Amino acid sequence: MDLTGLSYRIEPADIDESLPAGISPAAAVEYLSRIKAEAVAVPGSEDIFVGADTIVAFNGMILEKPKDDDDAFRMLKMLSGNTHSVFTGVTIIGKGKAKTFSAETSVEFYDVTDEEIRSYVATGEPADKSGSYAIQGLGSFLVKTYKGDVNNVIGLPIERLCIELREFL
Repeated sequence: MDLTGLSYRIEPADIDESLPAGISPAAAVEYLSRIKAEAVAVPGSEDIFVGADTIVAFNGMILEKPKDDDDAFRMLKMLSGNTHSVFTGVTIIGKGKAKTFSAETSVEFYDVTDEEIRSYVATGEPADKSGSYAIQGLGSFLVKTYKGDVNNVIGLPIERLCIELREFL
């Protein structure tokens, strides 16, 4: 149990996260959250199932998890001194209903040096993060400002999720 007052367990969904060509960032996270929720939902269960996915987008381009350290460096160099968007899609399934929504947060990075980027990449933190950074971790030094929900950037817009869950409880 946490501050939401709800008990939960995390169950990774074993899905193919390939995206259809030309899909928008908001549509991409909604699609991924939906197939994740559907993969773990148990028909007829009294439980409520939530799937979520977060991506970073810059100039309309989706920045997925980096393939390696060079790819992480490339992404962070691109984001340095610029503003990008972070999208999280959430799907709730339960009690004969389903709802999908997405949230967007705008994030502005400081202009960081190549040395700072390489040092951050060497920590290993960017390895499994869309856009190659974690605002809640060491990557916080990159962030100059953000507009919107920081929890969305972390990976789950918890306040919005709690409001949306009302119709399932």
